[in-house]
Amino acid sequence: MQKGASPIRIFAIADTHLSFGVDKPMSVFGEQWDGYEQRMAMMWRDMITPDDVVLIAGDISWAMREQEVIPDMAYLASLPGQKVLLKGNHDYWWSTKKKVKQLAGDNTYVLQADAVLLPQCTIVGTRGWELPATNKETTFDDEKIYHREIERLRLSLEAGVKQKQPMIAMMHYPPLATKEDATPFTDLLEQYQVQHCVYGHLHGHAHRFRVEGDVRGVQYHLVAADFLDFRPIELTVVH
Repeated sequence: MQKGASPIRIFAIADTHLSFGVDKPMSVFGEQWDGYEQRMAMMWRDMITPDDVVLIAGDISWAMREQEVIPDMAYLASLPGQKVLLKGNHDYWWSTKKKVKQLAGDNTYVLQADAVLLPQCTIVGTRGWELPATNKETTFDDEKIYHREIERLRLSLEAGVKQKQPMIAMMHYPPLATKEDATPFTDLLEQYQVQHCVYGHLHGHAHRFRVEGDVRGVQYHLVAADFLDFRPIELTVVH
């Protein structure tokens, strides 16, 4: 960033569920999804400049294969700002970090068990998984993925804390179910003094299960696209 330039702004959104390359319209989930791609693009262009950063916290596309996600990546590339991508549970097209970066193109970072260094903050995070307390049908595979995601968050935070900057965490699954919850995810976020944690995954009636605001020093934000009415929210970083 050039000397004297304005600090970049950080925005966040999740669950864009793009489907330009497959026949899976989101309008089947409610009229609020009708034409959302055009509405989201219009608001995005009104708010966000090429120097800003947009965190996209998973469930980016309904594509199953790399070829199918290309038009979705072109749509995101046409919108201003640098993007930080995180994998969601429906991002089946997502393969290696290198391949995702190739598909996403320039001005895009891929967050995967590491950290993204920005001029005034560092982005960390992981996909997460269903919390055992909220998943009544937990399987052995669920437990294995859950513990793997905890370790991936730890690795990301260890990479991020070395940068000695404020940290923002991205997750796809909610890391807690109530403000009273203490989970391995929240323990790590608190231990490493993360300022903000954005997450998605909750849609429609499930929005009522969200946790928002300060929980033991971490600011939590549900950024699912339909909850935000498809308008990315800005995060304020305190130095």
